[in-house]
Amino acid sequence: MDGFLVNLRQRYSYSFIILKQLVITDFKLRYKGSVLGYVWTLLKPLSLFAVMYLVFVHFLKFGQGIPHFEVQLLLGVVLWNYFTEVTVSGITAIVGKGDLMRKLHFPRYVIVLAGSFSALINLGINLLIVALLIAINGVDITSRAILILPIIMELFVFALALAFLLSAMYVKLRDLNYIWELILQVGFYATPIFYPLAMVIDASETIAKLMMLNPVAQMIQDARYALISPDVPTIWGFYSPHPTLRFIPFVIVGVLLVLSAVYFKKKSPSFAEDI
Repeated sequence: MDGFLVNLRQRYSYSFIILKQLVITDFKLRYKGSVLGYVWTLLKPLSLFAVMYLVFVHFLKFGQGIPHFEVQLLLGVVLWNYFTEVTVSGITAIVGKGDLMRKLHFPRYVIVLAGSFSALINLGINLLIVALLIAINGVDITSRAILILPIIMELFVFALALAFLLSAMYVKLRDLNYIWELILQVGFYATPIFYPLAMVIDASETIAKLMMLNPVAQMIQDARYALISPDVPTIWGFYSPHPTLRFIPFVIVGVLLVLSAVYFKKKSPSFAEDI
């Protein structure tokens, strides 16, 4: 029994060392050679936020009458960018590390996990900008803010589950990255990021309820509720007559995590040969 525990400890210690080095290397190489370097981590979401604010908030008057909608917009952009970064980088994660897998023997899931943690560092940096905008706009921070932690955890798990599934599928299906880019484009407009959910509710409450079954939409709205305003509509208020329906996004996340883990584990032994 002691020998088994020692062997298990050594195995996971080795996996942790590989994971740590992959995260550090990915973060260092991401903007290597660029003039602005890590500043791009902030400029990418801020530039998208600036364009959306000017077009949709300033000119088209989206979010009029909604408290601190500009902060809600930036928070939505930051969370969506994290989800996009994890899944897009996850697609090519296994194929891109083919040489490493042939040279070293280590659990393949570490490769995908490293990309997710690297993106999580970027998310943390971007959330500091959100916090700065919250302070500038005079948003009242209450005890609800603690809810952001489980929301970020849910987003991490959902994005990671998709990354596992997509990375394993991409080994054989090389058109998957183009398909996923298209899905992300559709998903971006189908998620209340640059427009308030209240606009959809006014047009059709049924469509708004369906949109909230999307886990990313549920997380963004919950995050806005936790950090910005208790008036933000969430899935908890939408489905009050049918409380069990509130848990559909969480069931989707859980089921996807299990299915992607099983599929990834089944395919991982042949990754090095198939690439």
